[in-house]
Amino acid sequence: MELGSIIHLSSDVITALLVIYIVVAAVYIIMENRAPQSTFAWLFLFIAVPVVGVIIYIFFGHGWRAFSQENKIARQVLGNEFMRDLGDLFERQPAIINRLAAEKPGSFKKKILKLVQRTSNSILTGYNDVEILQDAKMKYPRLLADIEAARHYIHLNYYIWTEDSYTLQVKDALINRAKAGVEVRCLYDASGGALSKQYLQDLTSAGVEIHPYLDYRYLTKLHTANYRSHRKIAVIDGKIGYVGGLNLDKEQMDPPAFDTWRDTHLRIVGEAAWALQGSFVISWFNTTGQKITGRQYYPPVQTTNFLPVQITQGGPDSQWQAIRQLYFLMITSAEEKIYLQSPFFIPDESIIEALRAAALTGVDVKLMFTPRGSTYQIPYRAAHTYFEEVVEAGAKVYLYQGGYFHPKTLNIDNAVIAVGTANMDIRSFSLNYETTAIVYDAGKARELEAQFLEDLKHCREWSLDAYKAISPVRRFVDSIYRLASPLL
Repeated sequence: MELGSIIHLSSDVITALLVIYIVVAAVYIIMENRAPQSTFAWLFLFIAVPVVGVIIYIFFGHGWRAFSQENKIARQVLGNEFMRDLGDLFERQPAIINRLAAEKPGSFKKKILKLVQRTSNSILTGYNDVEILQDAKMKYPRLLADIEAARHYIHLNYYIWTEDSYTLQVKDALINRAKAGVEVRCLYDASGGALSKQYLQDLTSAGVEIHPYLDYRYLTKLHTANYRSHRKIAVIDGKIGYVGGLNLDKEQMDPPAFDTWRDTHLRIVGEAAWALQGSFVISWFNTTGQKITGRQYYPPVQTTNFLPVQITQGGPDSQWQAIRQLYFLMITSAEEKIYLQSPFFIPDESIIEALRAAALTGVDVKLMFTPRGSTYQIPYRAAHTYFEEVVEAGAKVYLYQGGYFHPKTLNIDNAVIAVGTANMDIRSFSLNYETTAIVYDAGKARELEAQFLEDLKHCREWSLDAYKAISPVRRFVDSIYRLASPLL
C-alpha cells in the first residue's frame, strides 16, 4: 500500500474515532439533563480539548448523584438520634410558627419557611440572640474568647484554615481546652487547609481530633476534587454558633492585596446553635464514621429572646439546590426592596430572571459585588455580562472600592435576611457544601440594611453606558469568560 493511501486511511480512522467520541460524549452529557448553559459549556470543552475534556469532567463534572447515597446513609443512621435529641424542638414547631405569625407578621413568610423545611429538612428555631459581626476584627476576638471559655466541646468546620499568627492562637486555645477535658473536633477543607504537619501534630497530640473533609488527595476520592466544603461554622458547648463568610485566616484580618477585608458573620446564642451542630454532626459522620449523639450536645437554651432563625444546608449530595431555591423565592417574594451582597455574581437563568422581574415591577433592587480579586480575574470579568442584564431591567449594581468585599447577605423588605457562606454563583448553588442562616426579624434586617447603606459610601455604581463604551475586544473577552462561568 502506498504511503499516501496509508496516510489517507489513517486520517479517515482518526476522523471516525473523533466523530464517535463527540457523539458518545454529547449523548452522555445531554442525558444528564443539566441546565442548557452548563451542557453547552461541557460540550464546548469536550470538542475544544478532546479526551482531556473528558478527564476534566470525571474529576470536576459529577453532579449530586455521585454523593446522594452517602448523604442518604448519613440521614438514615443519624435520623433517629436527631429525633431523640431534638424531639422537644420538633414538637414545638407549630407553636413557634404561630408565634412568628402573631408577633412578627411582617417577617412571617410562610412560603420561605416551608421551602427551607422541605429542601433541607430545616426546622425553625425560636429563641436566639443574634449578633451581626461585620469584619474579622469583630469576629476573631469573639470566637477566640468563646473557645477559651468552652467547658464541654468545641466543633469547628472551616473552608480555609491557614497557619498564621491568629490561628496559632486558635491552636493554643484548642490545645488548652483539650487538655482540660473539653472535646475538640475540627474539620477543614482539603483544598483550603494550609496547615503544617507540626501544627496538626501539636493538635492531635493534645487530644484534638482534626480531619480534612472530602480529602480528594486519595485515589478513591479523586472524583470529589471539585466539591468543596465551603462552610465556616463554629459551635461552642451547643450554646454558641457562628456562621458566615469569614474563614480562619489572618489574610481576612490584614489582607496583603487590599486595604481592608469587608465580611459578615453571625454569632448566635440559642436554639439555632443546635441546627449548626446538626450540620457539623453529619459532616463529621461522613468524614470519620463516628456518631456524635446525646442530649448533652443540645443543652437547654437560656435566652428568652424570641427571634426565629432557620439554618439551611446545600451541597452536591442534596437532591434540591436548597440555597439557590431560597434565594430565588426570597427575590420573587420581595415587594419593596432587595439588598444583596456577594463577592461574585455568576447566577443561573432563574436568578437572573427573578432579579429582572423584581426590578421591572418597581422593587428597589440594589446589588453589591467585588470588582476584582487578588489573583485570577475570570469570574469578576464574566460578572459584567450579567450586570448588563439586570441593569437593563432597572436594578442597580455597585462595586465596592474600600477593600476586598466578601459578605454573602440578602435582605428583602427589611423583613427577612439570609447570611451565610454561599456566594451568588453557580458553584455555591451546585458544587459546594454551604450553610445559610435565615433570620425572620425586622430589627436585624434594619441593622443589616444600615451596614449596606454604609457600604454604599465606598462603592462605585456600575454604568451600562460606560460598559458599552469600552473596547469591544474587552467586552468580547468578558463574554468568552461567561461561557466558562458554569464551570467556575
